[in-house]
Amino acid sequence: MSFLILLILGAGLALTLFCLQHEWHRLAPGVKADRVVVEKGGRRLTLWAGRQRLKTYRIALGRTPIGPKEQEGDQRTPEGSYLIDHHKPDSAFHLALHISYPNPADLARANERGVSPGGDIMIHGLPNGRGWIGKWHRVHDWTSGCFAVTDAQIEEIWRAVPDGTPIEIRP
Repeated sequence: MSFLILLILGAGLALTLFCLQHEWHRLAPGVKADRVVVEKGGRRLTLWAGRQRLKTYRIALGRTPIGPKEQEGDQRTPEGSYLIDHHKPDSAFHLALHISYPNPADLARANERGVSPGGDIMIHGLPNGRGWIGKWHRVHDWTSGCFAVTDAQIEEIWRAVPDGTPIEIRP
């Protein structure tokens, strides 16, 4: 009897973990976004094609998520208008899309303060070899200022977002 209960509990746990990790609504093959909007306060990244919302992803941010990035090492995520300027397959994370931070306004603010604005801001998957963490990575903000999604999600974003796509990062 106790074996049966353990078996049922184990199967229930396995099913729960599968459901938490599975990506239920995938983008159709060949779909392309022409704009990315990030809402930091809502921990959301949304792909758009014209006025049509293609898909929204839950994200993790930098360790200090409130406020715009001000300088290198502040663990903040930038706010403003940028471009996805290149795809980075050789990242320490499972694929990455590089964002054109800092823009001229960011550089001017940093120069006024006599600091480096930082850089290497990306949308990326999980650290290489840690894809098993899946959606649990969003329990807390953990990046150095980037936007993190699961490995399955970055693969989808990677295919849907071409270089040169505008990205708007809102508070």
